[in-house]
Amino acid sequence: MGTKHLRVDEDLHAYIKSERRDGETLNETLKRLLDGYSLSQFADDAAELDLDFSVEEATDGAVDATPPGEEP
Repeated sequence: MGTKHLRVDEDLHAYIKSERRDGETLNETLKRLLDGYSLSQFADDAAELDLDFSVEEATDGAVDATPPGEEP
């Protein structure tokens, strides 16, 4: 099997390296992290999410957060 070069941002590279297990190559790490999960599967899953909620609703009011720009 041939190889290809892939250019990624430094932060993504650091993340991949941080997920690397002992003795694992970056190639093996990427395969394990992706594990057959495609971008179209992600889009389908994301479409099913209810993104119209507040932190208070999601935590039953357990979080007392001040919105950005407001004084506590």
